[in-house]
Amino acid sequence: MPATSGRRRSVSDLSNRGEPILQVRNLVKHFPLTQGILFKKQVGAVKAVDGISFDLYRGETLGIVGESGCGKSTVAKLLMNLEQATAGEVFYKGEDITKLSGRALKAVRRNIQMVFQDPYTSLNPRMTVGDIIGEPFDIHPEVAPKGSRRKRVEDLLDVVGLNPEYINRYPHQFSGGQRQRIGIARGLALNPEIIICDEPVSALDVSVQAQVINLMEKLQDEFTLSYLFIAHDLSIVRHISDRVGVMYLGRMAEIGTDTEIYEHPTHPYTQALLSAVPVPDPAAREHRERIILSGDVPSPANPPSGCRFRTRCWKAQERCAEETPLLAIPARFQGGSTPATHESACHFAEEKDVVGAA
Repeated sequence: MPATSGRRRSVSDLSNRGEPILQVRNLVKHFPLTQGILFKKQVGAVKAVDGISFDLYRGETLGIVGESGCGKSTVAKLLMNLEQATAGEVFYKGEDITKLSGRALKAVRRNIQMVFQDPYTSLNPRMTVGDIIGEPFDIHPEVAPKGSRRKRVEDLLDVVGLNPEYINRYPHQFSGGQRQRIGIARGLALNPEIIICDEPVSALDVSVQAQVINLMEKLQDEFTLSYLFIAHDLSIVRHISDRVGVMYLGRMAEIGTDTEIYEHPTHPYTQALLSAVPVPDPAAREHRERIILSGDVPSPANPPSGCRFRTRCWKAQERCAEETPLLAIPARFQGGSTPATHESACHFAEEKDVVGAA
């Protein structure tokens, strides 16, 4: 997967993007921990998502990265209202969708669709491709009247690069990459404005990953889609994303443009994450500092006080345990000429060039 892409916007383009189409403010999801069989007693909570905020703009791709268990997929489910938020707000065009239900929620979901991680389990094996892609029309019949549904499904198959004659086949008759194309076609069926992609290529071979990513870029340009692209492969995220957010243990550690995150990271966790990316160039590898983190990721049921990363951070001081760092542009970078002008949740944020990252 190439590290750069000609379709990504420049920083000046991103500054003129207008109002966000999706705004997430202090989003929280805690899953209760209980004891007992008959009389369950709550004894704690797993803090899967613990106060994250970000914006998504029209026609933009925001990549969300982080190690397994950091809360990425929970964020996706919260944005779709598949999980009820413990606290916080998600504004779609100014309306808080966390408080919606019934017909109001149904109307919003038409404009916010999802492509799931596993193309083998996200498609019903008892349904034909035509039924799978056409099922959204049963819920929203105003999008495609019954007489035109088959033609609409065939057009969607053609858009994602599949033969329309496959409409009567079943999922087991397709490869993994083809199944994910079916999932993308289903996501496009209702003409959404936002598609949430929860690790859509992680289960695919590398060559197939490139094909699916290129398809998604083409569809975004054609239909002016906004993507929230969740993944753990840093090279894929950089290839497709305009901006990147880095999550750690339920919180956002750093967010900025792809260039800011990959070439001028300021949060120690981002720097460690990028230093772990394999470098094929031996010359670049010799000049690269590999950051080895000590200890294990703390439990989200009992996270550290203050900064979540402090137990593994080489910069940690007393302040880190007493005061939770806010996601903001570090004071030392405000108004300066340094490239590091993006938001970072670290008391001691410091720009560090990562040689050969992604």
